[in-house]
Amino acid sequence: MRLLALELIPSLLDVRGHIPRFDDFRPTPVAPAPAGAARALAAIIAVLAVLSLAIWATVWLATDLF
Repeated sequence: MRLLALELIPSLLDVRGHIPRFDDFRPTPVAPAPAGAARALAAIIAVLAVLSLAIWATVWLATDLF
């Protein structure tokens, strides 16, 4: 009964035709990741490595000097 009421309201307002059903979406084949994604991942890893090395060097210098 609850589902009927939920279907009845959009049909009375004449918006049911604008709401796509799940059957309208066909699954598409998954495309392989482009080469740009691998380069971006490598750049992120390199930046994180440099930042962690800089933090480690700062802490090492701070503990060595004091």
